[in-house]
Formats: sequence, structure tokens, C-alpha cells
Amino acid sequence: MPAARSPRLRPIAATAALAAGSLLLTACGSSSTGTTTSGAAPIPTQAIAAVQADPALAALVPAELKSGGKLVVGSDTSYAPNEFKDEKGKIVGMDVDLGVAIAQKLGLTADFQSAGFTDIIPGIQSDKYQLGMSSFTDTKEREEQVDMVTYFSAGTSAAVKKGNPDKIVLDDLCGKKVAVQDGTTQADEVKETRNPDCAKAGKPAIPNDGDRFALQTDVAQSLVSGRDQVMLADSPVIDYALKQTGGQLEKLGDTYGAAPYGVILAKDSPLSKAVQGAIQSLMADGTYKTILDKWGVSAGAISTSEINPAGKS
Repeated sequence: MPAARSPRLRPIAATAALAAGSLLLTACGSSSTGTTTSGAAPIPTQAIAAVQADPALAALVPAELKSGGKLVVGSDTSYAPNEFKDEKGKIVGMDVDLGVAIAQKLGLTADFQSAGFTDIIPGIQSDKYQLGMSSFTDTKEREEQVDMVTYFSAGTSAAVKKGNPDKIVLDDLCGKKVAVQDGTTQADEVKETRNPDCAKAGKPAIPNDGDRFALQTDVAQSLVSGRDQVMLADSPVIDYALKQTGGQLEKLGDTYGAAPYGVILAKDSPLSKAVQGAIQSLMADGTYKTILDKWGVSAGAISTSEINPAGKS
């Protein structure tokens, strides 16, 4: 979004109200798996074991960060299962567990802070955050503004109401009401690719270049409530939404456009190499796999972390 979220794509928080009649999805857990109401899937509560700091990687951390002892991480916490708030307001998710582990590898602690998705890159550039972890798809355009250290792969998926009552076809969304999160790859796709293709084919455009929402939770709500007919988002987000909406939604077609997510850092940051090394180390020691398995997103695993690979292609 400007990421996959565009691009980039994002979560259904367990506490989000997805209005279809009086539907309210909540998840609360006192056990390792948790319990849910309204048929929603539980939020994983498995604890991830702390990892030991790697002295060689910790030595790459700039002195001012080392003395402060923490990494401030900006994250749009509406994009489950990657980053979202649980029923108690705690920030959780795949990106959160991974960010915590990255910080530990560097001898630091991670301080995740909620931020609007489109505010994170400016926050990195102004030194408000040291890292951005919010399902940012790695793109050449983003790499011109910030460093991106890859750690996951996701594509775009679509969802419709169960049974696809409007007979939506993924390859032809012309004239359909499409919900997307603002600033994501999917939002760019509708405006820059799908609607121009509709115009060339002499077909009606997707209204408003897609109905755009600040939060992914509102994207899902719009589909469940019937305001929109289809939603586009990152593949792990769609998969999680299907579980959290208790069978009210179904996936439409196949996932497409796979691309890596990247941790965002300031352009040419001395910390970028340390973060890349930490991710690679977590892959080697099994922590990375454990985190992805916990959140049910292991299909997006990659084997090598790189710094700014999009600009090299």
C-alpha cells in the first residue's frame, strides 16, 4: 500500500464490530487457545520464547539507540493477524511478535505504538519511530524514501459475502463496489490498473476508485454490512477475516501479485544491516517459523532477508 498493503494490506481486530445485523465479534481467552463468541476464530495466545541477544548484531546498533535500550515501532493496528489490538487493547500480531524478537536479537526492547498507516513513513523520516512494521509491501517507490528489510511474502486476495450472491468475478470488477484500505497496494491497484482497464474495455468504472477506509476493520465491516460487494486486501488478512467473520465471507479466486513485506527504517540507516541480520538469525534458530506458525501465516515464509531488493531488480 502505498504498499501489499501497497502497497500493503491489513487486520480484523477481535474487538471490531462487523455489522451485519447485530453481529459483534469478540475473542477472549483464558486458555492457550482462547474462547470466542459468534463463531469467530480465537486469537492465538501462545507465548514466544525470548531470544538471546547476538553480540555481533548488537554491536551494529547505533550508540544512542543502545543507550536508550529500545526501538520505537510504528504500526497500524487494524490489520489482523499481522498487527492489531486484542480485546484488552494490547497490540498483538505476527509483526508484533517478530518485532519483539528482532529487538531482543539486538539487545533492545520493542515499543510498538499505534499509528495511521499513511503516517508511518513520515514518522520514520522525522525520527518519531525507528522502525515501521505494518505489512508494508516492498516497492521501488518506497525504497526511494526509506530502507526496507524484507521478512515475509504476501499477495492480494479478495473476499465476498458467503455464496457470492452478486456473482462477482475477480478478473472483472468493473462497475462493482470495492472496499479497500486507503494507502494500500490494493487502493493503488483499483485506481491505477483496474479502472484504466475498465475504461479501455468500455466498461463502467469501480465507483470512487474503490471505497477507501482508514482502517481495515472498516473495510471488512463495509463488506459484511452490504455497503460494498467485494474487498481487496493482503492474503493473510483475507484469510484471517474469513475465520473471524464466522462463515459470513468467502475468498474469491486465487491470491495474486505476491511480493515481500519490509521492515521500514530511515533511508541509509546504520540500523538496517542489524535488522536484516536479526531477521536472518531468527530464521536460522527457528523463532521465525514459530511466530508464523502461531498466526497461521507460514505460507508467506521467506528464506532470505534482504535490504532494498526491489530497487535491485
